[in-house]
Amino acid sequence: MSYQVLKPLVVALAVLGLASCATVPRELAGHYAVITPQQASAGGVSGTQVRWGGKIIKTDPGRGETCIYVLGKPLHSNDARPRIGADSIGRFVACHPGFYDPEVYAKGRELTVTGTLQGTVVRRVGQYDYPYPRVVADAIHLWPVRLAYRGYYGYNSSFYSPFWGLGYSPWWGDGFYGGGFYGGGFYGDYDGGDDDD
Repeated sequence: MSYQVLKPLVVALAVLGLASCATVPRELAGHYAVITPQQASAGGVSGTQVRWGGKIIKTDPGRGETCIYVLGKPLHSNDARPRIGADSIGRFVACHPGFYDPEVYAKGRELTVTGTLQGTVVRRVGQYDYPYPRVVADAIHLWPVRLAYRGYYGYNSSFYSPFWGLGYSPWWGDGFYGGGFYGGGFYGDYDGGDDDD
């Protein structure tokens, strides 16, 4: 069997191996209630331990704490990173003592938090008064920005191959089936655009 035929197989196995090795960051590990922000927005669940994540809507530093407003997303089971391509599971706000820079914890960045539910905070979303479940955060994990390469369909996603160089892959254009593994990165997390406001 020629080396040209083996190269795609080697890369695919390497990527799948790396994905299978992903683990939940230590500060996010543990057992948490199976409840979504949307369900918690009705109230009556204060004291519940949760692990939630999603995309930052805004970061609001206060006098003694910073509150981060988040569009909630389901989490990957292997590493607790938000599944950005998934539908929203509701909004929430996570608050933690100290200063978190809005330029670092910026709109659109991904994070995962753990903590205890403490009532709701009502904020305007358009003309609607939205009840954000409030998480008193024990841990706030800001995920690295997903790097980009041009996929077959003209959108970007994560890829680097030591075998072919940055942004090139042997499968149907610039990615596995044209744009990352099945479209949009190794986990299929192409962000087609969410309405965060």
